[in-house]
Amino acid sequence: MNTQNEARKLATQERLADEQLKQNMLNRAEEEVEVPSADSPTQQQTRESATQQREKDEHLQQTMHSRAQENTPLGS
Repeated sequence: MNTQNEARKLATQERLADEQLKQNMLNRAEEEVEVPSADSPTQQQTRESATQQREKDEHLQQTMHSRAQENTPLGS
């Protein structure tokens, strides 16, 4: 193979590799837009705090309800 043919072949390979890289980058960008990214640590902590607060509130309501029932005279 002469030098010109080799140069053309290498240029074609580089161009194809560049196009493949661009396509891969485009596909990844589209996936990131379509699929929400994983929760950040802050989002996870916020969700956990909200869950803990809700559980505390539910427990408090149950406790208050139980005490109210205990303090209600029978027969009323």
